[in-house]
Amino acid sequence: MKKLLWLGCLSYLIIGVAHVVGGAIMEQLIEHYGLTYKDGGQWIMNQFLGFLVGVLFAPSITARIGKRGAVLIAIGILTVSEAAYSLLLPWGWMLTIAPLAGLGFGMTEAVVGAMIIDLWKNGKASAMSRLETFFGVGALLIPIAAAYLIQHHVWQLSFPILAAMSGITFVLWMTLSFGELDDQLGIIPRTSKESNEHHKTDGMAVSGKSAFFGYQRKALPFLLLSALFFMIYVGMEMSFSNYLPAILIGRSGVAEASAAAVLGLFWGTMVVGRLFAGVLADRIGYSRYLLIATIGASGVFILMALMGQLSWMLIFVGLSGLFFSGIFGIALVYANVLIPGMTERTTSLLVACGGLGGAIFPRVTGWFMDQYSVQSTLWYISILVVLMLLLLGIMLVLGRGQTAHKPLGE
Repeated sequence: MKKLLWLGCLSYLIIGVAHVVGGAIMEQLIEHYGLTYKDGGQWIMNQFLGFLVGVLFAPSITARIGKRGAVLIAIGILTVSEAAYSLLLPWGWMLTIAPLAGLGFGMTEAVVGAMIIDLWKNGKASAMSRLETFFGVGALLIPIAAAYLIQHHVWQLSFPILAAMSGITFVLWMTLSFGELDDQLGIIPRTSKESNEHHKTDGMAVSGKSAFFGYQRKALPFLLLSALFFMIYVGMEMSFSNYLPAILIGRSGVAEASAAAVLGLFWGTMVVGRLFAGVLADRIGYSRYLLIATIGASGVFILMALMGQLSWMLIFVGLSGLFFSGIFGIALVYANVLIPGMTERTTSLLVACGGLGGAIFPRVTGWFMDQYSVQSTLWYISILVVLMLLLLGIMLVLGRGQTAHKPLGE
């Protein structure tokens, strides 16, 4: 089981790199191709449209060829896509490849995340937090590496480095044995008996009178709010992380390499926070953790929009990483605890909504960057964080009212 978790962590490290590599070298890509920020946002949007497709189809593919087979397909596609990026083909080709890259890291995230939540019996938040920690490590390493590569005028090596890491992970998934778990992970279809056991009714999960893809009618308001929460969160996080170097360059006049390094500060504090997020959430309760983190993030972004000095920006960037560190993983576990028996479907649906947000909001943010000031862009992101807080408040009320199955730690 531990071997599976560590390979899952390596996979999340890879998709962390894949998520952030575009933002780390966005300025260089724009300059190399003679583009606008809106064009860069289109590239990111194309990746997340592919991400959305990969996540939505992950449960079906997993049911047909097994969890290991689905991961192999996903990481294989990611490896080939990043290798194609390495060629710096004409921009039209880069836009065409982008959905395939997104499909690769989206399906990997959904399948591996659902696998751990489903198979890990105790301390789900801690296990999921460990995955998210390695996602953050990947997202931290690539801006630092990009800053070094930019400084030495070889920024384009970012893509082949990611392709090599992804290829190594593919080989490990293909060759490693997980002992008694091999039958559950193998490239075999799930039997009807296993499928029935997987969808046992409980709490807000499936019942004889299902209203929407097997969910009980009373679960739908909570599920819808959760989907909106994930859409806004991922869209906001991807907007902020991908455009943070450009925001710093435009607002504070820092050098390009230094701006990319500040992105490393954001993901560095994210990693530190994730080391403790799962344990803290298991101890104080998922809902309480999410509320504290989202309130803190809202305050930080409002202050960031109000105070533009570089020193304050660095402090707020670091704090935003800490507050954001556990939100995605703990919210995913929280939703699965309140809607038990539907792990693969719920995980895929919520991660897919996150992918939709990751496709839409960076595009809008790029438009903001072109049309308005950096200050306006920061206010726009701040409004998104406050909207997240409002959605979370309603989610927590519904979660307490609709089920007697309370989260662990409460």
